[in-house]
Amino acid sequence: MKSLFVSLLFSLFTNLLKTNIKKITVLLIALFISSWHIADTSPHIVTGEEYSYTLLQDKPSQKNSRKEVTKILLEDEAVALLQAYLQVDTISPPGNESRAVDFLAKIFDKEGISYESADSAPGRGNIWARLEGGDKPALILLHHSDVVPANEEYWDFDPLSGEIVDGYIQGRGALDMKGLGIAHLANFLKLHRSNKELNRDVIFIAAADEESGGKYGMGWLVENRPEAFEGAALLLNEGGSGFRSKDGIVFSIEVTQKIPVWLRLTSVDEPGHGSSPRTTSSVSRIVEALNIIWNSPFEPRIIPEVDRVFSDRSEGLEEPFRSKYKDIKNMIQDPVFMKELQEFSPSSHALTRNTCSLTRMNGGVKINVVPPTAWAEIDCRILPDNKPEEFIKKIEDLIKDTGVEVEPLMLGFPGSSPTNSELYLAIENFISTNYPDSKLSPSVSTGFTDSRFSRGIGIASYGFNTYIYEGNESSGIHGNNERIHEDRYRQSVSDLSLILEKVIYD
Repeated sequence: MKSLFVSLLFSLFTNLLKTNIKKITVLLIALFISSWHIADTSPHIVTGEEYSYTLLQDKPSQKNSRKEVTKILLEDEAVALLQAYLQVDTISPPGNESRAVDFLAKIFDKEGISYESADSAPGRGNIWARLEGGDKPALILLHHSDVVPANEEYWDFDPLSGEIVDGYIQGRGALDMKGLGIAHLANFLKLHRSNKELNRDVIFIAAADEESGGKYGMGWLVENRPEAFEGAALLLNEGGSGFRSKDGIVFSIEVTQKIPVWLRLTSVDEPGHGSSPRTTSSVSRIVEALNIIWNSPFEPRIIPEVDRVFSDRSEGLEEPFRSKYKDIKNMIQDPVFMKELQEFSPSSHALTRNTCSLTRMNGGVKINVVPPTAWAEIDCRILPDNKPEEFIKKIEDLIKDTGVEVEPLMLGFPGSSPTNSELYLAIENFISTNYPDSKLSPSVSTGFTDSRFSRGIGIASYGFNTYIYEGNESSGIHGNNERIHEDRYRQSVSDLSLILEKVIYD
Protein backbone atom coordinates (compact mmCIF):
# COMPACT_ATOMS: atom_id res chain seq x y z
CA MET A 1 0.00 0.00 0.00
CA LYS A 2 2.74 2.45 0.97
CA SER A 3 4.75 1.73 -2.19
CA LEU A 4 1.64 2.28 -4.31
CA PHE A 5 0.93 5.61 -2.69
CA VAL A 6 4.54 6.77 -3.03
CA SER A 7 4.55 5.77 -6.69
CA LEU A 8 1.35 7.70 -7.32
CA LEU A 9 2.63 10.81 -5.59
CA PHE A 10 5.88 10.68 -7.55
CA SER A 11 3.99 10.42 -10.84
CA LEU A 12 1.75 13.32 -9.95
CA PHE A 13 4.59 15.49 -8.75
CA THR A 14 6.52 14.89 -11.97
CA ASN A 15 3.53 15.88 -14.11
CA LEU A 16 2.69 18.90 -12.02
CA LEU A 17 6.10 20.43 -11.30
CA LYS A 18 5.45 23.29 -13.66
CA THR A 19 2.01 24.14 -12.33
CA ASN A 20 1.56 26.54 -9.46
CA ILE A 21 2.19 25.48 -5.86
CA LYS A 22 -1.38 25.97 -4.79
CA LYS A 23 -2.63 23.34 -7.21
CA ILE A 24 0.07 20.89 -6.18
CA THR A 25 -0.74 21.39 -2.51
CA VAL A 26 -4.48 20.93 -2.98
CA LEU A 27 -4.01 17.77 -5.02
CA LEU A 28 -1.51 16.18 -2.68
CA ILE A 29 -3.70 16.88 0.35
CA ALA A 30 -6.69 15.37 -1.41
CA LEU A 31 -4.71 12.29 -2.40
CA PHE A 32 -3.22 11.88 1.08
CA ILE A 33 -6.61 11.91 2.70
CA SER A 34 -8.10 9.60 0.09
CA SER A 35 -5.15 7.18 0.09
CA TRP A 36 -6.88 4.95 2.62
CA HIS A 37 -9.49 4.18 -0.01
CA ILE A 38 -7.15 3.21 -2.84
CA ALA A 39 -6.13 -0.26 -1.70
CA ASP A 40 -8.65 -2.07 -3.90
CA THR A 41 -7.94 -0.16 -7.16
CA SER A 42 -4.52 0.40 -8.69
CA PRO A 43 -3.78 3.38 -10.90
CA HIS A 44 -3.74 2.56 -14.59
CA ILE A 45 -0.34 2.84 -16.18
CA VAL A 46 -0.23 3.16 -19.96
CA THR A 47 3.08 3.15 -21.73
CA GLY A 48 4.31 3.39 -25.30
CA GLU A 49 7.58 3.85 -27.14
CA GLU A 50 7.47 7.61 -26.80
CA TYR A 51 5.06 8.36 -23.97
CA SER A 52 3.86 7.27 -20.55
CA TYR A 53 1.38 8.60 -18.05
CA THR A 54 -0.82 7.64 -15.14
CA LEU A 55 -4.58 7.50 -15.34
CA LEU A 56 -5.81 8.70 -11.97
CA GLN A 57 -8.70 7.10 -10.15
CA ASP A 58 -11.75 9.11 -9.11
CA LYS A 59 -11.75 8.66 -5.34
CA PRO A 60 -13.47 10.85 -2.74
CA SER A 61 -11.59 12.25 0.22
CA GLN A 62 -12.76 12.71 3.77
CA LYS A 63 -12.29 16.50 3.81
CA ASN A 64 -13.03 17.40 0.21
CA SER A 65 -16.39 16.72 -1.32
CA ARG A 66 -16.61 14.07 -3.97
CA LYS A 67 -17.44 16.80 -6.48
CA GLU A 68 -14.29 18.76 -5.61
CA VAL A 69 -12.01 15.74 -5.79
CA THR A 70 -13.57 14.57 -9.03
CA LYS A 71 -12.94 17.99 -10.60
CA ILE A 72 -9.30 18.01 -9.47
CA LEU A 73 -8.63 14.52 -10.73
CA LEU A 74 -10.48 15.06 -14.02
CA GLU A 75 -8.41 18.14 -14.81
CA ASP A 76 -5.10 16.59 -13.82
CA GLU A 77 -5.80 13.48 -15.81
CA ALA A 78 -6.70 15.56 -18.88
CA VAL A 79 -3.44 17.52 -18.64
CA ALA A 80 -1.38 14.32 -18.31
CA LEU A 81 -3.21 12.69 -21.20
CA LEU A 82 -2.79 15.74 -23.41
CA GLN A 83 0.93 15.94 -22.71
CA ALA A 84 1.25 12.32 -23.80
CA TYR A 85 -1.06 12.64 -26.83
CA LEU A 86 0.95 15.58 -28.16
CA GLN A 87 4.01 13.30 -28.26
CA VAL A 88 2.26 10.90 -30.63
CA ASP A 89 3.39 11.91 -34.12
CA THR A 90 0.30 12.12 -36.35
CA ILE A 91 1.54 14.94 -38.57
CA SER A 92 -0.24 14.82 -41.93
CA PRO A 93 1.08 14.10 -44.42
CA PRO A 94 1.63 11.22 -43.98
CA GLY A 95 -0.75 11.07 -41.00
CA ASN A 96 0.04 7.73 -39.35
CA GLU A 97 -3.10 8.12 -37.26
CA SER A 98 -2.83 4.43 -36.38
CA ARG A 99 -0.37 5.62 -33.73
CA ALA A 100 -3.22 7.59 -32.16
CA VAL A 101 -5.41 4.50 -32.38
CA ASP A 102 -2.78 2.49 -30.49
CA PHE A 103 -2.53 5.24 -27.88
CA LEU A 104 -6.29 5.36 -27.31
CA ALA A 105 -6.76 1.60 -27.53
CA LYS A 106 -4.34 1.07 -24.63
CA ILE A 107 -6.45 3.39 -22.52
CA PHE A 108 -9.72 1.67 -23.44
CA ASP A 109 -8.17 -1.75 -22.75
CA LYS A 110 -7.06 -0.69 -19.27
CA GLU A 111 -10.47 0.84 -18.56
CA GLY A 112 -12.40 -2.18 -19.81
CA ILE A 113 -14.16 -0.14 -22.50
CA SER A 114 -15.12 -1.97 -25.69
CA TYR A 115 -14.05 -0.28 -28.90
CA GLU A 116 -13.61 -0.85 -32.61
CA SER A 117 -10.93 0.41 -34.94
CA ALA A 118 -10.29 0.30 -38.65
CA ASP A 119 -7.56 1.40 -41.03
CA SER A 120 -8.95 3.08 -44.13
CA ALA A 121 -5.49 2.80 -45.71
CA PRO A 122 -2.07 1.73 -44.39
CA GLY A 123 -1.40 3.82 -41.28
CA ARG A 124 -4.68 5.76 -41.53
CA GLY A 125 -6.39 4.55 -38.37
CA ASN A 126 -9.80 5.39 -36.91
CA ILE A 127 -11.19 4.31 -33.53
CA TRP A 128 -14.59 4.55 -31.86
CA ALA A 129 -16.09 3.43 -28.54
CA ARG A 130 -19.63 3.48 -27.18
CA LEU A 131 -21.02 3.75 -23.65
CA GLU A 132 -24.52 2.31 -23.60
CA GLY A 133 -27.38 4.25 -22.09
CA GLY A 134 -31.12 4.84 -22.39
CA ASP A 135 -33.42 5.21 -25.38
CA LYS A 136 -32.67 8.83 -26.26
CA PRO A 137 -30.72 9.38 -29.50
CA ALA A 138 -26.98 8.94 -29.04
CA LEU A 139 -24.44 11.76 -28.60
CA ILE A 140 -21.12 11.63 -30.47
CA LEU A 141 -17.91 13.22 -29.18
CA LEU A 142 -15.79 13.64 -32.31
CA HIS A 143 -12.23 14.78 -32.87
CA HIS A 144 -9.61 14.29 -35.56
CA SER A 145 -6.29 12.81 -34.53
CA ASP A 146 -4.17 14.18 -37.38
CA VAL A 147 -2.33 17.51 -37.15
CA VAL A 148 -0.79 19.81 -39.74
CA PRO A 149 2.98 19.91 -40.35
CA ALA A 150 5.24 22.00 -38.13
CA ASN A 151 8.47 23.50 -39.48
CA GLU A 152 10.79 23.18 -36.49
CA GLU A 153 13.03 25.90 -37.93
CA TYR A 154 10.40 28.48 -37.00
CA TRP A 155 9.42 27.03 -33.62
CA ASP A 156 10.90 27.92 -30.26
CA PHE A 157 10.33 24.41 -28.93
CA ASP A 158 9.89 20.83 -30.08
CA PRO A 159 6.47 20.57 -31.81
CA LEU A 160 6.02 17.09 -30.31
CA SER A 161 7.24 17.91 -26.80
CA GLY A 162 4.03 18.09 -24.77
CA GLU A 163 5.97 19.99 -22.10
CA ILE A 164 4.48 22.58 -19.77
CA VAL A 165 6.45 25.84 -19.91
CA ASP A 166 5.38 29.19 -18.46
CA GLY A 167 1.87 27.88 -17.81
CA TYR A 168 1.31 26.56 -21.35
CA ILE A 169 1.09 23.00 -22.66
CA GLN A 170 3.22 23.03 -25.81
CA GLY A 171 2.93 21.04 -29.00
CA ARG A 172 1.35 20.72 -32.41
CA GLY A 173 -2.29 19.87 -31.94
CA ALA A 174 -2.70 21.50 -28.53
CA LEU A 175 -5.37 23.76 -30.05
CA ASP A 176 -6.20 21.89 -33.26
CA MET A 177 -7.44 19.56 -32.00
CA LYS A 178 -5.87 17.08 -29.63
CA GLY A 179 -6.68 19.40 -26.73
CA LEU A 180 -10.43 19.14 -27.36
CA GLY A 181 -10.06 15.44 -28.16
CA ILE A 182 -8.55 14.78 -24.73
CA ALA A 183 -11.24 16.90 -23.07
CA HIS A 184 -13.74 14.56 -24.75
CA LEU A 185 -11.75 11.49 -23.68
CA ALA A 186 -11.31 12.53 -20.05
CA ASN A 187 -15.04 13.13 -19.72
CA PHE A 188 -15.82 9.89 -21.57
CA LEU A 189 -13.68 8.00 -19.03
CA LYS A 190 -15.38 9.85 -16.18
CA LEU A 191 -18.80 8.75 -17.46
CA HIS A 192 -17.62 5.16 -17.70
CA ARG A 193 -16.23 5.14 -14.17
CA SER A 194 -19.26 6.83 -12.61
CA ASN A 195 -21.54 3.83 -13.07
CA LYS A 196 -24.43 6.28 -13.38
CA GLU A 197 -27.27 5.44 -15.74
CA LEU A 198 -27.07 7.45 -18.96
CA ASN A 199 -30.22 8.52 -20.80
CA ARG A 200 -28.55 7.83 -24.16
CA ASP A 201 -25.50 6.17 -25.69
CA VAL A 202 -22.34 8.28 -25.75
CA ILE A 203 -19.94 7.59 -28.62
CA PHE A 204 -16.28 8.64 -28.74
CA ILE A 205 -14.70 8.88 -32.21
CA ALA A 206 -11.13 9.74 -33.18
CA ALA A 207 -10.99 10.08 -36.96
CA ALA A 208 -8.07 10.37 -39.34
CA ASP A 209 -7.34 12.77 -42.18
CA GLU A 210 -9.48 15.81 -41.34
CA GLU A 211 -6.69 18.20 -42.23
CA SER A 212 -6.56 16.80 -45.79
CA GLY A 213 -10.26 16.50 -46.43
CA GLY A 214 -11.47 13.47 -44.45
CA LYS A 215 -11.20 10.88 -47.26
CA TYR A 216 -9.51 8.39 -44.90
CA GLY A 217 -11.36 9.52 -41.79
CA MET A 218 -14.97 10.59 -41.35
CA GLY A 219 -15.71 10.33 -45.06
CA TRP A 220 -14.53 6.72 -45.04
CA LEU A 221 -16.30 5.88 -41.77
CA VAL A 222 -19.65 7.18 -43.01
CA GLU A 223 -19.35 5.04 -46.15
CA ASN A 224 -17.78 1.90 -44.67
CA ARG A 225 -18.57 1.80 -40.94
CA PRO A 226 -22.12 3.18 -40.59
CA GLU A 227 -22.55 1.16 -37.38
CA ALA A 228 -20.31 3.70 -35.62
CA PHE A 229 -23.09 6.29 -36.00
CA GLU A 230 -26.04 4.00 -35.26
CA GLY A 231 -28.77 5.77 -33.32
CA ALA A 232 -26.90 9.09 -33.16
CA ALA A 233 -28.71 12.42 -33.49
CA LEU A 234 -26.27 14.84 -31.79
CA LEU A 235 -22.55 15.47 -32.30
CA LEU A 236 -19.98 17.73 -30.65
CA ASN A 237 -16.91 18.71 -32.66
CA GLU A 238 -14.48 21.59 -33.22
CA GLY A 239 -15.45 24.90 -34.79
CA GLY A 240 -16.47 27.33 -32.04
CA SER A 241 -15.09 28.45 -28.68
CA GLY A 242 -14.87 31.39 -26.32
CA PHE A 243 -12.84 34.54 -26.82
CA ARG A 244 -12.08 37.16 -24.19
CA SER A 245 -11.77 40.75 -25.40
CA LYS A 246 -11.97 44.14 -23.73
CA ASP A 247 -15.76 43.93 -24.09
CA GLY A 248 -15.99 40.58 -22.29
CA ILE A 249 -16.30 36.95 -23.39
CA VAL A 250 -18.02 35.95 -26.61
CA PHE A 251 -18.77 32.28 -27.22
CA SER A 252 -19.45 31.04 -30.72
CA ILE A 253 -21.01 27.73 -31.66
CA GLU A 254 -20.63 26.61 -35.25
CA VAL A 255 -23.99 25.48 -36.68
CA THR A 256 -23.11 25.43 -40.37
CA GLN A 257 -20.18 26.04 -42.69
CA LYS A 258 -19.40 26.95 -46.22
CA ILE A 259 -19.23 23.89 -48.43
CA PRO A 260 -15.80 22.99 -49.81
CA VAL A 261 -15.63 22.47 -53.56
CA TRP A 262 -12.05 21.70 -54.61
CA LEU A 263 -11.51 21.77 -58.37
CA ARG A 264 -8.67 20.97 -60.77
CA LEU A 265 -8.54 22.85 -64.07
CA THR A 266 -6.64 21.03 -66.82
CA SER A 267 -5.72 22.15 -70.35
CA VAL A 268 -4.09 20.36 -73.27
CA ASP A 269 -2.52 22.06 -76.31
CA GLU A 270 0.29 21.70 -78.81
CA PRO A 271 3.77 21.66 -77.24
CA GLY A 272 6.63 23.51 -78.82
CA HIS A 273 9.76 25.60 -78.48
CA GLY A 274 9.63 28.65 -76.26
CA SER A 275 11.19 30.75 -79.01
CA SER A 276 8.22 30.24 -81.35
CA PRO A 277 4.99 30.96 -79.46
CA ARG A 278 1.65 29.85 -80.89
CA THR A 279 -1.62 31.71 -80.54
CA THR A 280 -2.59 29.44 -77.66
CA SER A 281 -0.90 27.03 -75.29
CA SER A 282 -1.84 24.83 -72.38
CA VAL A 283 -0.49 27.47 -69.99
CA SER A 284 -2.20 30.42 -71.69
CA ARG A 285 -5.54 28.55 -71.58
CA ILE A 286 -5.17 27.98 -67.83
CA VAL A 287 -4.27 31.64 -67.29
CA GLU A 288 -7.27 32.75 -69.34
CA ALA A 289 -9.64 30.50 -67.39
CA LEU A 290 -8.29 31.72 -64.05
CA ASN A 291 -8.67 35.35 -65.14
CA ILE A 292 -12.29 34.74 -66.11
CA ILE A 293 -13.05 33.21 -62.70
CA TRP A 294 -11.17 35.98 -60.89
CA ASN A 295 -12.94 38.74 -62.84
CA SER A 296 -16.39 37.20 -62.42
CA PRO A 297 -16.91 37.57 -58.69
CA PHE A 298 -19.89 35.76 -57.29
CA GLU A 299 -22.77 37.98 -56.30
CA PRO A 300 -22.88 38.84 -52.60
CA ARG A 301 -25.92 37.73 -50.63
CA ILE A 302 -26.75 37.26 -46.97
CA ILE A 303 -28.33 34.05 -45.70
CA PRO A 304 -30.13 34.19 -42.31
CA GLU A 305 -27.32 32.45 -40.41
CA VAL A 306 -24.77 34.96 -41.74
CA ASP A 307 -27.04 37.91 -40.92
CA ARG A 308 -27.02 36.75 -37.29
CA VAL A 309 -23.22 36.42 -37.32
CA PHE A 310 -22.74 40.00 -38.53
CA SER A 311 -25.27 41.33 -36.02
CA ASP A 312 -23.48 39.62 -33.13
CA ARG A 313 -20.02 40.66 -34.33
CA SER A 314 -21.08 44.28 -34.63
CA GLU A 315 -21.32 44.68 -30.84
CA GLY A 316 -17.58 44.34 -30.43
CA LEU A 317 -16.68 46.83 -33.16
CA GLU A 318 -16.07 50.54 -33.33
CA GLU A 319 -17.78 52.81 -35.83
CA PRO A 320 -18.15 52.89 -38.79
CA PHE A 321 -18.04 49.09 -39.01
CA ARG A 322 -20.38 48.65 -36.06
CA SER A 323 -23.40 50.17 -37.80
CA LYS A 324 -22.43 48.76 -41.21
CA TYR A 325 -22.28 45.20 -39.83
CA LYS A 326 -25.78 45.65 -38.39
CA ASP A 327 -27.00 46.73 -41.83
CA ILE A 328 -25.05 44.10 -43.78
CA LYS A 329 -27.99 43.14 -46.05
CA ASN A 330 -27.90 46.61 -47.58
CA MET A 331 -24.18 47.28 -47.25
CA ILE A 332 -23.23 44.36 -49.53
CA GLN A 333 -24.57 46.42 -52.43
CA ASP A 334 -21.88 49.05 -51.84
CA PRO A 335 -18.68 48.01 -53.71
CA VAL A 336 -16.58 50.49 -51.74
CA PHE A 337 -17.67 48.94 -48.45
CA MET A 338 -17.14 45.42 -49.75
CA LYS A 339 -13.55 46.26 -50.61
CA GLU A 340 -13.08 47.79 -47.17
CA LEU A 341 -14.65 44.71 -45.57
CA GLN A 342 -12.28 42.35 -47.39
CA GLU A 343 -9.29 44.36 -46.19
CA PHE A 344 -10.67 44.70 -42.65
CA SER A 345 -11.81 41.09 -42.17
CA PRO A 346 -11.29 38.58 -45.02
CA SER A 347 -13.17 35.89 -43.06
CA SER A 348 -16.23 38.15 -42.65
CA HIS A 349 -16.09 39.10 -46.33
CA ALA A 350 -16.00 35.41 -47.28
CA LEU A 351 -19.34 34.87 -45.52
CA THR A 352 -21.10 37.18 -47.95
CA ARG A 353 -20.55 35.19 -51.14
CA ASN A 354 -19.17 32.08 -52.79
CA THR A 355 -15.39 32.27 -53.20
CA CYS A 356 -12.55 30.63 -55.11
CA SER A 357 -8.84 30.87 -54.32
CA LEU A 358 -6.01 29.75 -56.59
CA THR A 359 -3.79 27.49 -54.49
CA ARG A 360 -1.67 25.38 -56.89
CA MET A 361 -0.42 25.56 -60.49
CA ASN A 362 1.85 23.53 -62.76
CA GLY A 363 2.70 24.28 -66.37
CA GLY A 364 6.01 22.86 -67.46
CA VAL A 365 9.45 21.60 -66.56
CA LYS A 366 11.84 23.77 -68.62
CA ILE A 367 11.89 27.47 -69.41
CA ASN A 368 12.28 27.03 -73.19
CA VAL A 369 9.65 24.30 -73.61
CA VAL A 370 5.95 25.03 -74.13
CA PRO A 371 4.32 22.12 -72.26
CA PRO A 372 1.55 19.93 -73.70
CA THR A 373 -0.48 20.11 -70.47
CA ALA A 374 -1.00 22.54 -67.63
CA TRP A 375 -3.19 22.52 -64.56
CA ALA A 376 -4.33 24.63 -61.66
CA GLU A 377 -6.20 23.82 -58.46
CA ILE A 378 -8.70 26.17 -56.89
CA ASP A 379 -10.21 26.03 -53.41
CA CYS A 380 -13.83 27.13 -53.70
CA ARG A 381 -16.16 27.56 -50.74
CA ILE A 382 -19.87 28.00 -51.34
CA LEU A 383 -22.65 29.14 -49.03
CA PRO A 384 -24.40 26.25 -47.26
CA ASP A 385 -27.71 26.66 -49.11
CA ASN A 386 -25.98 25.99 -52.48
CA LYS A 387 -25.66 22.68 -54.32
CA PRO A 388 -22.07 21.82 -55.30
CA GLU A 389 -23.16 20.33 -58.61
CA GLU A 390 -24.88 23.56 -59.65
CA PHE A 391 -21.84 25.60 -58.66
CA ILE A 392 -19.51 23.40 -60.72
CA LYS A 393 -21.82 23.77 -63.73
CA LYS A 394 -21.55 27.55 -63.36
CA ILE A 395 -17.72 27.37 -63.37
CA GLU A 396 -17.79 25.13 -66.44
CA ASP A 397 -20.07 27.58 -68.26
CA LEU A 398 -17.84 30.52 -67.37
CA ILE A 399 -14.69 29.01 -68.89
CA LYS A 400 -16.11 26.76 -71.62
CA ASP A 401 -14.58 28.84 -74.43
CA THR A 402 -11.05 28.31 -73.05
CA GLY A 403 -11.11 24.56 -73.62
CA VAL A 404 -10.14 23.95 -70.00
CA GLU A 405 -11.62 20.88 -68.31
CA VAL A 406 -13.01 20.99 -64.77
CA GLU A 407 -12.50 18.02 -62.43
CA PRO A 408 -13.97 17.92 -58.90
CA LEU A 409 -11.39 16.80 -56.34
CA MET A 410 -13.57 17.07 -53.25
CA LEU A 411 -17.15 18.06 -52.58
CA GLY A 412 -18.71 18.83 -49.23
CA PHE A 413 -22.25 18.41 -48.01
CA PRO A 414 -24.79 21.17 -47.40
CA GLY A 415 -26.56 21.35 -44.09
CA SER A 416 -27.24 23.44 -41.01
CA SER A 417 -27.90 22.37 -37.44
CA PRO A 418 -30.86 23.74 -35.46
CA THR A 419 -30.49 26.08 -32.51
CA ASN A 420 -33.19 24.35 -30.47
CA SER A 421 -31.70 20.86 -30.04
CA GLU A 422 -30.94 19.42 -26.61
CA LEU A 423 -27.20 19.89 -27.13
CA TYR A 424 -27.44 23.48 -28.33
CA LEU A 425 -29.79 24.40 -25.47
CA ALA A 426 -27.47 22.70 -22.96
CA ILE A 427 -24.56 24.82 -24.18
CA GLU A 428 -26.74 27.92 -24.07
CA ASN A 429 -27.87 27.11 -20.50
CA PHE A 430 -24.32 26.43 -19.36
CA ILE A 431 -23.07 29.79 -20.67
CA SER A 432 -25.95 31.83 -19.24
CA THR A 433 -25.49 30.15 -15.84
CA ASN A 434 -21.71 30.11 -15.55
CA TYR A 435 -20.73 33.11 -17.69
CA PRO A 436 -23.75 35.42 -17.26
CA ASP A 437 -22.00 38.51 -18.65
CA SER A 438 -20.89 36.75 -21.83
CA LYS A 439 -22.63 36.29 -25.14
CA LEU A 440 -23.32 33.17 -27.23
CA SER A 441 -23.56 33.47 -30.98
CA PRO A 442 -24.30 30.75 -33.55
CA SER A 443 -21.65 31.00 -36.23
CA VAL A 444 -20.95 30.06 -39.84
CA SER A 445 -17.48 28.73 -40.54
CA THR A 446 -15.64 29.73 -43.71
CA GLY A 447 -13.50 26.62 -43.30
CA PHE A 448 -14.69 23.05 -43.13
CA THR A 449 -14.63 20.41 -40.43
CA ASP A 450 -15.69 16.78 -40.22
CA SER A 451 -19.14 18.00 -39.17
CA ARG A 452 -20.05 18.26 -42.85
CA PHE A 453 -20.03 14.45 -43.03
CA SER A 454 -22.23 13.98 -39.97
CA ARG A 455 -24.67 16.67 -41.12
CA GLY A 456 -24.78 14.83 -44.44
CA ILE A 457 -26.29 11.79 -42.67
CA GLY A 458 -28.77 13.80 -40.64
CA ILE A 459 -26.90 14.26 -37.35
CA ALA A 460 -27.26 17.71 -35.74
CA SER A 461 -23.61 18.68 -35.38
CA TYR A 462 -22.09 21.56 -33.44
CA GLY A 463 -18.62 23.02 -33.32
CA PHE A 464 -17.97 24.08 -29.75
CA ASN A 465 -15.05 24.14 -27.35
CA THR A 466 -15.36 25.45 -23.80
CA TYR A 467 -11.78 26.75 -23.98
CA ILE A 468 -11.56 30.56 -23.81
CA TYR A 469 -8.92 32.17 -26.03
CA GLU A 470 -7.12 35.33 -25.05
CA GLY A 471 -4.94 37.69 -27.06
CA ASN A 472 -3.44 36.15 -30.20
CA GLU A 473 -3.43 32.54 -28.95
CA SER A 474 -5.41 31.34 -31.94
CA SER A 475 -2.49 32.27 -34.23
CA GLY A 476 -0.94 28.97 -33.13
CA ILE A 477 -3.63 27.06 -35.05
CA HIS A 478 -1.78 25.93 -38.19
CA GLY A 479 0.89 28.45 -37.18
CA ASN A 480 4.13 28.35 -35.22
CA ASN A 481 4.56 27.66 -31.49
CA GLU A 482 1.14 26.14 -30.96
CA ARG A 483 0.28 25.87 -27.26
CA ILE A 484 -2.67 25.97 -24.88
CA HIS A 485 -2.92 27.73 -21.52
CA GLU A 486 -2.94 25.08 -18.81
CA ASP A 487 -5.27 26.75 -16.29
CA ARG A 488 -7.84 27.72 -18.90
CA TYR A 489 -7.58 24.26 -20.41
CA ARG A 490 -8.27 22.70 -17.00
CA GLN A 491 -11.34 24.89 -16.64
CA SER A 492 -12.56 23.99 -20.12
CA VAL A 493 -12.39 20.28 -19.29
CA SER A 494 -14.53 20.80 -16.18
CA ASP A 495 -16.90 23.11 -18.06
CA LEU A 496 -17.44 20.43 -20.69
CA SER A 497 -18.50 18.07 -17.90
CA LEU A 498 -21.30 20.44 -16.92
CA ILE A 499 -22.62 20.60 -20.48
CA LEU A 500 -22.53 16.83 -20.94
CA GLU A 501 -24.36 16.25 -17.66
CA LYS A 502 -27.26 18.35 -18.97
CA VAL A 503 -27.53 16.13 -22.03
CA ILE A 504 -26.87 12.61 -20.74
CA TYR A 505 -28.55 12.61 -17.33
CA ASP A 506 -32.29 12.94 -16.82
